Amino acid sequence: MSCQGCRNKVETALKGVEGVTDVQVDLPAGKAVVEMSEHIPLEKFQKAIDDAGGHYTISLPDGNGHGRAEQASGHHHHGHHHSDHAHHKKADASDKQHKSSGKGGVYYCPMQCEGDKTYDAPGSCPVCGMDLVRMPEAPRTVQYTCPMHPEIIQDGPGACPICGMDLVPLEPVEEEDNATYRELLRKLRVAVIFTLPIFLIAMSEMLPNNPLPRIMPWKYWNWVQFALSLPVVFYSTWMFFERAWRSIVTWHLNMFTLIGIGAGVAWLFSVVALLFPAMFPHDFMTHEHTVYVYFEAATVILTLVLVGQVLEARAHGKTNSAIKELLKLAPSTATLIKDGKEETVHIGSIHPGDLLRIRPGERIPVDGSIREGETAIDESMITGEPIPVSKSVGDKVTAGTINGNKTFVMVAEKVGADTLLSRIIEMVNAASRSRAPIQNLADRISGYFVPIVVLIAVITFIIWAIYGPAPSYIYAFVNAVAVLIIACPCALGLATPMSVMVGVGRGAQSGILIKNAEALERLADIGVVIIDKTGTVTEGKPSVEKILAANAGSEKEVVRKMVSLNSASEHPLAQATVRYGRQQGIEPEPVSAFEAVTGKGVTGRLGNSLLALGNEKLMEQVGALIPNDFRQQVQEEQRQGKTVSYLAEGNSVLGAVVITDKVKPTSKLAVEQLHEAGMKVIMLTGDNPDTARAVSEALKLDGYKAQMLPDDKFNEVKRFQQDGHKVAMAGDGINDAPALAQADIGIAMGTGTDVAIESAGITLVKGDLNGIARARALSRSVMRNIKQNLFFALGYNVLGIPIAAGLLYPAFGLLLSPMIAALAMSFSSVSVIGNSLRLRNAKL
Repeated sequence: MSCQGCRNKVETALKGVEGVTDVQVDLPAGKAVVEMSEHIPLEKFQKAIDDAGGHYTISLPDGNGHGRAEQASGHHHHGHHHSDHAHHKKADASDKQHKSSGKGGVYYCPMQCEGDKTYDAPGSCPVCGMDLVRMPEAPRTVQYTCPMHPEIIQDGPGACPICGMDLVPLEPVEEEDNATYRELLRKLRVAVIFTLPIFLIAMSEMLPNNPLPRIMPWKYWNWVQFALSLPVVFYSTWMFFERAWRSIVTWHLNMFTLIGIGAGVAWLFSVVALLFPAMFPHDFMTHEHTVYVYFEAATVILTLVLVGQVLEARAHGKTNSAIKELLKLAPSTATLIKDGKEETVHIGSIHPGDLLRIRPGERIPVDGSIREGETAIDESMITGEPIPVSKSVGDKVTAGTINGNKTFVMVAEKVGADTLLSRIIEMVNAASRSRAPIQNLADRISGYFVPIVVLIAVITFIIWAIYGPAPSYIYAFVNAVAVLIIACPCALGLATPMSVMVGVGRGAQSGILIKNAEALERLADIGVVIIDKTGTVTEGKPSVEKILAANAGSEKEVVRKMVSLNSASEHPLAQATVRYGRQQGIEPEPVSAFEAVTGKGVTGRLGNSLLALGNEKLMEQVGALIPNDFRQQVQEEQRQGKTVSYLAEGNSVLGAVVITDKVKPTSKLAVEQLHEAGMKVIMLTGDNPDTARAVSEALKLDGYKAQMLPDDKFNEVKRFQQDGHKVAMAGDGINDAPALAQADIGIAMGTGTDVAIESAGITLVKGDLNGIARARALSRSVMRNIKQNLFFALGYNVLGIPIAAGLLYPAFGLLLSPMIAALAMSFSSVSVIGNSLRLRNAKL
């Protein structure tokens, strides 16, 4: 399955099989869970889907969770096939081509009718008919060339140094982001110019001593209205009728179905009345002996709907403003140092290993580390923290951040799409277009919405035609049109995705990266937060405090072996040991047969000696005996919250390294905030019990477990879930990845490994526990906003449709004009978007 339409078709087909009690279809996973009162053969399900016109093949999962074919009716069904929507493959292919070439634009439906499907050209959604919205993209520097001397290429406009001619763009300049808005605005101007005189002519009947009939008979004024309506119907708003027709043909009924029927019937009725007045009964005649025409109703309705579309197009630009602000952070040029000379180059020509000069006040172009100099860098645009961070030689710097008042030289390490800024933009873009589970409620309602509204309009017409006052057919017609026009499934469809898009952008501004809308929704219900220690609670910048020798052996010899063994490891504790050795003038020696034993330590061979460096579990594994007096010495250090790793050669323990890793100053406040929010905080660490106890007591945690291997953490998360808790797991290392993936929400520290970030649903760029409390506050704000939108959209329709049908007429004599209904409908969607935009200012 490749879109929401596929999912609906499969779900409907399966539910139609006799004996099926419930069906839940998971679009991303391509799976369906079917509940049945008795066993039903697979071929019955396959036949139901085939009869529904879907080219899908069912396969049962094997023991590993992969699809396998089941033999049915003498043949095999192989694998999962895509839907019969041929345009999907074409569009997907073009998306990939676009993304690789950097040309054109990427567009998506704001109502996410087809999930995260995108298009490579503007237009309307084939399912709901709404205008596609352009996805923000990283700015490209336009390069210019001379039309007479093509060898001249530079990054900006100017004159050719050879012939003096104005340079021209090397490639066609990309269209602006607001192209849809500008096109709609142009059509709106035309619509207003022609609709206004139609409205004035029609409303002149309400004037005493109306002068128009004295100029010419009223039937000719009807012809004037008809002529003026043509540009409105066939130019400015013709797209509404195209979308309505497409929705009926494909049976993807939507807002434009109702608008097309309502306004179309009013306009066609008026044309027929103008051409063939004799075919209408007396009830339809005016005192001028002409048939009532509704050109003003049709054109005003269409123009007001167009006003709503213009306002929506403008508002959509604001919903992804956070992404656009992130895109502006990337500079287009950088100062490259090559062969001792400095030159300004396009950012696309920077490669890993290049040296770049960063001057005061400049934005850092790529990710890397400082080679020369020191400075203070404003990282607020990525982490949300306003205080500049001091940086010196060896410290990491990030693309998009702003240098302070000192110059420095950096070495490029990650460029292009690999930079943190690019990854943030990609993640925010993907998350803002993902579906939250709560949207399923809106989808179910929308599926029945349009047919029910059409039925209500028909019933309205019948009741007014039978029981309404004279002229009853006129009342019936007008009220039925009002019912069609005021109904707005669009507001219902936008309720969830607009909040998600703005909320995800707001999170990105505060250093909270949301992987998808489901993670954002789940976070609101979390009751238990499980945290790692190193790099999560602590700074993750360990340093060697001292070396302990187990016997009279040389301390320098112990350091030499530790440094050599750790030189092959990227673990923060290992790197701390290597740095300490180099400060002592000890360089690592080559080690063979190196192995990292997850959750325990490392082993390797130095010369003919087998070395092991790690915790007590590793010592037990290699058979090394720890002397009692030395064990007591180590335990004393551990009781003070320090991490100690033993060094063994063969079965003899030679010594140990004592490493300190400071608890982050913000960790205690973060735990207090999580407690205030009603959550329990548990620490699971691979460190020893004494160190874990010291940290737990300092932070006043609700519990801890020490010497935990990756499987232990994974199982502990499962245990909490089996007890009925919603669990969030926060970690930063490879050993945290299984638990991150198992938890209801995995929260990765941005300072951690790529594996941890990939396994998590939320990433905290700054790597600070405070971010968990802020992320939960964001989640609750977004969910509250979505519920407000849904309440508004449902409430609007529940109140509006009966009023349009004439509910207030018997008691108050009030009827709703179709033109007022169109105005209300147009602003309902805009109101939903406006409410979503409030999230931009949410306090986190």
